[in-house]
Amino acid sequence: MLEVKAKIGKRRTLVIPKKLAEKAGIREGVQVKLRLTDDGIIIIPIPNAIELSLQGNKIAKITLEELEAESVKQQKRIPGLKNR
Repeated sequence: MLEVKAKIGKRRTLVIPKKLAEKAGIREGVQVKLRLTDDGIIIIPIPNAIELSLQGNKIAKITLEELEAESVKQQKRIPGLKNR
């Protein structure tokens, strides 16, 4: 377990030390989920679709055409969304 001290700045800004951020996969622009527990606050990075496609576990193969067709199909199921 890696543990470091950090200081809260103006407007409750927290700067995560580089070593800790790198280990956790947190970099500029990454969205995080904050969870309040009895012990404190837990910061959980939220991977985006591009990161998952590049670094995530591969469970299936799909072509771009198949992906687009599925996207169009799912969009048609959303009420009020104009068909493109």
